[in-house]
Amino acid sequence: MSPQKPLILVVNDDGIQAKGIRSLLEVAKTFGDVYVVAPDSPQSGMGHAITINSFLRLDHQEFENGVEHEYACSGTPADCVKIAIHQLLPRRPDLVVSGINHGSNESCNVIYSGTMSAAVEAAIEGIPAVGFSLLDYSERADFSYSQEIAKQVITEILAKGMPKDICLNVNIPKGKKEDSKGIKICRQARGNWTESFDHRQDPAGKDYYWLTGKFENYETQDDVADSTALADGFVSIVPIQFDLTAHKAINELKTWNL
Repeated sequence: MSPQKPLILVVNDDGIQAKGIRSLLEVAKTFGDVYVVAPDSPQSGMGHAITINSFLRLDHQEFENGVEHEYACSGTPADCVKIAIHQLLPRRPDLVVSGINHGSNESCNVIYSGTMSAAVEAAIEGIPAVGFSLLDYSERADFSYSQEIAKQVITEILAKGMPKDICLNVNIPKGKKEDSKGIKICRQARGNWTESFDHRQDPAGKDYYWLTGKFENYETQDDVADSTALADGFVSIVPIQFDLTAHKAINELKTWNL
């Protein structure tokens, strides 16, 4: 271990074998000493779930990439951050990077995202953190431009630090560098899913249901919101906080007869 180098924890929700985390790892290891702790199977949509009614396993992995410390965890992305910080790492990490997710984590998707929940868990611990997502679900997705964005963002975080109790949600449009219009600092868009369940039957005739839906962006083109920026070809960066208090509603609630 090189004490003069930053210690970086790399996590994700797509699983330790995913192309996205392998791409992010290649960037992270150029900045310092790296540990990887990632789910042993895909954990997309797990949000901030943690394992409390069962045990966790950590299995050391060996990849031909020059990184000695890689572990597959049986738990969720938030579990990965917790067990890395409190059990595995030789000291508190200087940075936690999560992703690169296969698919968007814009707007309300941040609530469901395991990728972002890992970053939020690090922020709760007071550690600078960022989640990266590429708007491409394909297993053959090209992460080269995402790697460039990750390098830019990591450089700035390590040089300037992060605001207290904040992590960053970075979404990158599908395509190459020349297709992008640049980077925008945004707010989370107002949007939601129009959802339905596909009702099917298994070979035994028993019913089962498959969630599906279409994302609806409620923003106008004039708003600096992540969904709008992404649709216009920009990389979006949204500062995320784990304080969910609706502060502007406090005074109104004080007028209630409670």
